[in-house]
Amino acid sequence: MSSTSPSATPDDAAEPLRHHMPFKLFWCASVASTIALQMQIVAVGWQVYQLTHSAFDLGIVGLVQFIPSLILVFVVGHVADRFDRRNVARVSSVVEAAAAATLAVGSLQGWLSREMMFAIVAVIGAGRAFSKPTMSALLPSLMSPKALPGAVAGSASATQFAIIIGPALGGFLYVAGPAVVYTSSCALFIACSVLLSLIRRPAQVTASQAAPSKPTGASLSSVFAGLAFIRSKPAIFGAISLDMFAVLLGGATALLPVYANDILHTGAAGLGLLRSAPAAGALIVALLLARFPLGGRVGRTMFMAVAVFGLATIVFGLSRSFPLSLAALAVLGAADMISVVVRSSFVQLETPDAMRGRVSAVNSVFIGTSNQLGEFESGLTAAWFGAVPAVLIGGFGTLLIVLLWIRLFPSLYQVDRLAARQS
Repeated sequence: MSSTSPSATPDDAAEPLRHHMPFKLFWCASVASTIALQMQIVAVGWQVYQLTHSAFDLGIVGLVQFIPSLILVFVVGHVADRFDRRNVARVSSVVEAAAAATLAVGSLQGWLSREMMFAIVAVIGAGRAFSKPTMSALLPSLMSPKALPGAVAGSASATQFAIIIGPALGGFLYVAGPAVVYTSSCALFIACSVLLSLIRRPAQVTASQAAPSKPTGASLSSVFAGLAFIRSKPAIFGAISLDMFAVLLGGATALLPVYANDILHTGAAGLGLLRSAPAAGALIVALLLARFPLGGRVGRTMFMAVAVFGLATIVFGLSRSFPLSLAALAVLGAADMISVVVRSSFVQLETPDAMRGRVSAVNSVFIGTSNQLGEFESGLTAAWFGAVPAVLIGGFGTLLIVLLWIRLFPSLYQVDRLAARQS
């Protein structure tokens, strides 16, 4: 199979995203996959906490999802650049569907233990290790460079829409039993695989992608090239690592089962709403950015957004009001979305297409570190100090990271506009 993915047509920058068929299929596949994943997250978190009543075990859930991403990072990147990215993402979705089906059967038959759930979650993490960076690398090959920032925002709106629907739906379906949640997730992962298979290569390609280079063999230099490229670009490294450390410290969402059960007393349905709140704020921002892309001073805007993320985390940690907690999480999600759009567009536009799979794989590990390893950090800190101090430490730590990164990566702070890389 060739590493060449569907490519953008020369005039797709002028074509509205809603009329761009490859993007529409990509958008729907992302929605299906993300809803499935978010439903699973709610069900697994609630099921584990009801089994053990341990914040530390909630952290372990994040850790076992992260380990496969770390182990597979360089293999994933090479596969995404060497083979058809649509097929890689399709197979990954099937693996995630099989894991969801196993959780459903285990819940129905009653043999799911704490350790068994951790093992299945690790399989989900392995599937996600391939699907997430592959999907990220696939999107730029569907669009022209000029259309990419809008497409990233549009794709992000799909993700946030799904993160609103998924947790709320998962929380309400959990009332009928965890098997119902996992079965629904399995069906959605299969739907994602089918949608990806429908994406076809346009007849025309851009001049820059008309003659892609022949894939090289799986040499160590090619496998590690993504890491080497990021290290050679201080602004790219700064953008990726800023997100990693900010979310690593500010990972309050890992403790939402504790807040829902012990602090806000909302139950599984309330947990679903708390999980959905960040996505609600993020979706509003993503839709606005898709319609009104960011202009100048995008570097400074990203740093300001991460600072707001930290402040919102602090407010959530101190809140004892369910409406205020929802509002704080919504602001947190809105700020994070601004950072995501700037970082994703900047990294993709600064990376050659032949390198995007490997760079996206490394980027995915950084993101996985911030999300899954951040969940472990939050669970561990909560086990030591309590849930509220753990969230507050994370919020203040995020603010400190912002100040430190402005000094360490001034070129990133000074980035004015998002522009296509000159080959």
